[in-house]
Amino acid sequence: MNTQPRSLATTLFPIGLLLIAMASIQSGASLAKSMFPIIGAQGTTTLRLVCASIIMLLILRPWRVRMTANTLRYVVIYGMALGGMNFLFYMSLQTVPLGIAVALEFTGPLAVAIFASRRAVDFLWIALAIAGLLLLMPAGHDGQALDPLGTAYALAAGVCWALYILFGQRAGAEHGIQSAALGVVVAALFVAPIGVIHAGSALLSPALIPMALGVAVLSTALPYSLEMIALTRMPARTFGTLMSIEPAFGALSGLLFLGEVLSLAQWLAILAIITASVGATLSMRRDAPPAVAAD
Repeated sequence: MNTQPRSLATTLFPIGLLLIAMASIQSGASLAKSMFPIIGAQGTTTLRLVCASIIMLLILRPWRVRMTANTLRYVVIYGMALGGMNFLFYMSLQTVPLGIAVALEFTGPLAVAIFASRRAVDFLWIALAIAGLLLLMPAGHDGQALDPLGTAYALAAGVCWALYILFGQRAGAEHGIQSAALGVVVAALFVAPIGVIHAGSALLSPALIPMALGVAVLSTALPYSLEMIALTRMPARTFGTLMSIEPAFGALSGLLFLGEVLSLAQWLAILAIITASVGATLSMRRDAPPAVAAD
């Protein structure tokens, strides 16, 4: 008699973690933009990842777990993908509005959902998500074309996001959030030289510490720990499709924190994207179990 509630709770738990993670990361992105005039997107990414790695190392103490060489390889690739995703996304935010940048970046997890799909019904949710993305990506502010370089940065961030999903699931199969902590350390080491070269001694300004800590917690430490837990509890296809909510969170964060007013088409896009995610959620219990690291 208790198996159904337990099954429902098992299904809803990773979904709830993803919702919290997405709200947190988009709020952090809005806060991060306020640091761009001081240290640029490069320096902001560096401070975010360095602060986040310190926080996660102190809390999770990942050095206590023993990893195989194969798992460690996945962690390194996962960390590099994480660093590249953060860096390229922040570079795009310099010239592309938050909601549109997130929508462009989402091509990565959407590709994971498409190529991993095995049933006809999944293509219905994917098609609905694509329709929402098309509505969510206007030509730009006041009908002007989007900056080509900013658009390219966002799309490249999407490639890194796809790698983050695939290798994050493998990296976290054995040690969960400890793997996430090590991945953030790798990401910080990967991006730090770029930030140091660009921002120099400005990175050491005491006035930036409170903002950097806020961005680190909201955009990295909290959401990536939650996502790592979720990645090990659902298939990559389901994770990728559920992440279609991300552009909606980006658009809403842009409205609340950056004053980016949404059009009717964008509201319709949010509805389409959320509907696609709900459809994927309802079919999730019929999916195969989460994939584990392949040898």
